[in-house]
Amino acid sequence: MRYQISGKQIDIGEALQTHVQDELGATVEKYAGRPTEASVVFSKSGSELNCEAIVHLSTGLTCQAKGSAHEIYAAFDSALEKMDKQLRRYKRRLKDHHKERSQPVELSGGASYILAASEDSDEAEPDSVNAMIIAETETRIPALSVGEAVMQMELAHSPVQVFRNEKSGGINVVYRRDDGNIGWIDPAT
Repeated sequence: MRYQISGKQIDIGEALQTHVQDELGATVEKYAGRPTEASVVFSKSGSELNCEAIVHLSTGLTCQAKGSAHEIYAAFDSALEKMDKQLRRYKRRLKDHHKERSQPVELSGGASYILAASEDSDEAEPDSVNAMIIAETETRIPALSVGEAVMQMELAHSPVQVFRNEKSGGINVVYRRDDGNIGWIDPAT
């Protein structure tokens, strides 16, 4: 597994890097047999130190966790504890469904745009419906089952997950509703 351990305006020493590699490697190997890369970023917010850890699994799923404390090792341990819990739940779900993915998730490309917000919010209807694009990036759309898409959305703490449905081949969306339930959009083809 490749590690990228960095700090935002914090000096990260060799001892911390070794600790992160050992502990994170042991935790991820316990639940996910084939992790590909991990990114751990330490930052400071007031008197607290924050740790954000992101692990990419070979199945295409991404697990992320954040922790904060007054000491840097405690911040990492907090994030690691949250990631351990997420990976344990992920593995339990795979066992419950009796389905282990033998092949990595297939990814296809797509464009992602960020549109400028209107400056005049009092206006009822704009004269022009052409929004100004302020950023354009490429994003990956995974081919997943609906259950895997929900799991990926929960692991990434994301409100929405766009994916290509493995059964139908169409683009689908799962999202967290305001009432706490999960919605699934499956357009008719």
